[in-house]
Amino acid sequence: MKALMKTTAGPGLALTDVPTPEVGPEDVLIKVLRTGICGTDLHIDTWDDWAARTVSAPRVLGHEFVGEVVRTGSAVKDVKPGDTVSGEGHLVCGKCRNCMGGRRHLCIRTIGLGVHTDGAFAEYVKLPESNVWVHRHEVDPDIAAIFDPFGNAVHTALSFPVLNEDVLITGAGPIGMMAAAVARHAGARNVVITDVSDHRLDLVRKLCPVTTVNVGATRITDVMPELGMSEGFDIGMEMSGRADALGDMVAAMSPGGRIAVLGLPAEQVSLDMATVVTRMLTLRGIYGREMYETWYAMSVMLQSGLDLSPLITHRFGFEQHAEAFATARSGQCGKVVIDWTRPVLP
Repeated sequence: MKALMKTTAGPGLALTDVPTPEVGPEDVLIKVLRTGICGTDLHIDTWDDWAARTVSAPRVLGHEFVGEVVRTGSAVKDVKPGDTVSGEGHLVCGKCRNCMGGRRHLCIRTIGLGVHTDGAFAEYVKLPESNVWVHRHEVDPDIAAIFDPFGNAVHTALSFPVLNEDVLITGAGPIGMMAAAVARHAGARNVVITDVSDHRLDLVRKLCPVTTVNVGATRITDVMPELGMSEGFDIGMEMSGRADALGDMVAAMSPGGRIAVLGLPAEQVSLDMATVVTRMLTLRGIYGREMYETWYAMSVMLQSGLDLSPLITHRFGFEQHAEAFATARSGQCGKVVIDWTRPVLP
């Protein structure tokens, strides 16, 4: 089969032929239809310090996908050929304290699809049945392909109740944009999202009604009076991974405010703990999705009218992978999708 992979340690990817995965008793073989490009994939492509420490080449990349089941192992019970599925990209051990306690998203031995094991940037991908999410209602393939990052947004946005609350989101990347749409859908009073890219702030306004702030020119606190806010934000969602963004968020929170942190900083972060303590703020780290409560929430929100289609801005065939990655890296885009059923798209 064709697969996009890191063939050797170092920058660059190659579209090459590799064996189709063999299916074990508990596995599902999936014909990949669409994939989304993630920031993780960009790190592996450029082979930065994190990638060099984490990924062993050769490795097929990719963890955001939708596909059709073509074969199942002898012990598979609830997934059948013909099912349209996405995949939970965090593979857990099933035996540690958190897994045994039903908290699989906290598994201490989690490994990543397309990072530690071969992924979905290929014509076929193999997953354990326990990691396969069957779409029980009709869903746009492009949206189904990004259920993984959509899940990050939902997990973050619903970590704390947002109904009637004032919400601040720092970082208008695709996951930040989706988190804004989820918070709006879940009944937030005000949603303010910040970035330094006017292009991305324009795009998030097409996705949902929010207040946008380019923090290169405007302070977060400057927009509060026009929104009828005097005491600060109730809920914060840090999506950028930038230390200054987290610092600005802490400073803008109301007493008792709660912050969910998904953005992964590249270096140590210095935090104003005096403000955290005296305002009695709560900070919660978010990694991945809750298995599988987040997945149920995603499906239900789409059924009840949440529309993410404006987020998909670029589509490419699998032979156009270099252009697709360049577009994703440019920042002048929303989500970039690769079609694995066609080599080239017009």
